[in-house]
Amino acid sequence: MKIGIIGAGNIGGNLTRRLTALGHDVSVANSRGPESLKALVEETGAKAVPATEAAKGAQVVVVTVPLKNVPDLPAGLLDGAAEDVAVIDTGNYYPKERDGRIDAIEDGGLTESRWTEQHLGHRVVKVFNGTYAQDLLERPRPAGDPERLAVPVASDDEAAKQVVRALVDELGFDTVDAGGIDDSWRQQPATPVYGLRAGVEAVKRALAEASPERPAAHRA
Repeated sequence: MKIGIIGAGNIGGNLTRRLTALGHDVSVANSRGPESLKALVEETGAKAVPATEAAKGAQVVVVTVPLKNVPDLPAGLLDGAAEDVAVIDTGNYYPKERDGRIDAIEDGGLTESRWTEQHLGHRVVKVFNGTYAQDLLERPRPAGDPERLAVPVASDDEAAKQVVRALVDELGFDTVDAGGIDDSWRQQPATPVYGLRAGVEAVKRALAEASPERPAAHRA
């Protein structure tokens, strides 16, 4: 598949490494420009592009930037993507550590990914937001392996969700359907599933045990 990755931090960089190794055609962009990605390009064979070009022709686009930077993404970010593009959101809201206060999340009751959707103007698939970046490299397992990890996947776009779940399976992880984006609070920071390294049944239990009350440590 043709895949665009916007953000080349820990998650974006390791997804670039894995997806190129699996034979996908990957374009990667960051806020500092293509020249800053020279080492990653040389390592992986991915193509470094401006953010405005990362989605061109892409069947999957990964948005993996700090939440506070989502409003600064270029207008028309998804212009030129495949008509049925699946947009992956790996983001998390860290008001105290990084992002500052976002009123629509704090007061408006929006889930983090619903807020991101509003800025992108496109439905998203929330996945890998609670995954340790190094696990993408070190913890893939074949289907059926008892040590295979599972991750929750939330989206209102069922077709895109299936595309993403198939891609996650190819990456070496099981998935659990976590419902729609309004349900995605169950996998936000400080929930039982966030950072959980476990299989399908444990992930299902953790999602069921989540509380909609955002802990004080994760409020501005």
